[in-house]
Amino acid sequence: MNLSDLDHRITGCRACPRLVAWREEVARTKRAAFADWTYWGRPVPGFGPADASLLIIGLAPAAHGANRTGRMFTGDRSGDVLYEALYDIGLASQPTAVSADDGLELYGLRITSPVRCAPPANKPTPEERDTCRSWLVEELTLLRPTLRAVVVLGAFGWQAALPAFAAAGWQVPRPRPAFGHGTQVSLGGLDLFGCFHVSQRNTFTGKLTPAMLRGVLRTAAGAAGLPTTP
Repeated sequence: MNLSDLDHRITGCRACPRLVAWREEVARTKRAAFADWTYWGRPVPGFGPADASLLIIGLAPAAHGANRTGRMFTGDRSGDVLYEALYDIGLASQPTAVSADDGLELYGLRITSPVRCAPPANKPTPEERDTCRSWLVEELTLLRPTLRAVVVLGAFGWQAALPAFAAAGWQVPRPRPAFGHGTQVSLGGLDLFGCFHVSQRNTFTGKLTPAMLRGVLRTAAGAAGLPTTP
């Protein structure tokens, strides 16, 4: 199996009844600003090359972002912040992400999340997080030959990702390291970095500034062996 096969399988998942009901309801009712869109309304697979050396792990698709467009961090304000930063340091071909067919490319980088369906109030339950983990484990296993560094956005993603890294064969320290912005942990051949999530709450309040985000991304890119622009 390759990543394309995995991505296809992910899009057909219906394992969590609450999430299935919510994502499909949102896709039917839509937001007024997107009334002319045909919403994706399914689980969202990862985005980026299969030989990526750097991975970014978020939280879950946004109801009117990736749940609408079908691509991670595409079509919402969190994505606006993330892709602008990636473009500025040379890891993305353009600073915006509006649709799955907008021509955006990532360089040596893949983006994924531990929960693949948009959750109500952006809050998956622990059970939903754990049910979805097998997809992330499979993705990490397929990326393992080339993966050298990972940036995890937010404490939820950090808590969800650590067991997945262990299941995929990396050495996760015990006790498990706590999340923090700028935290760096070695998993034995893989460098893990913590970064505050690019949520509107964090970026609007200044908890996460553009400089803070770019700093973590540049450090992680260096650990992954990827060149960045000044």
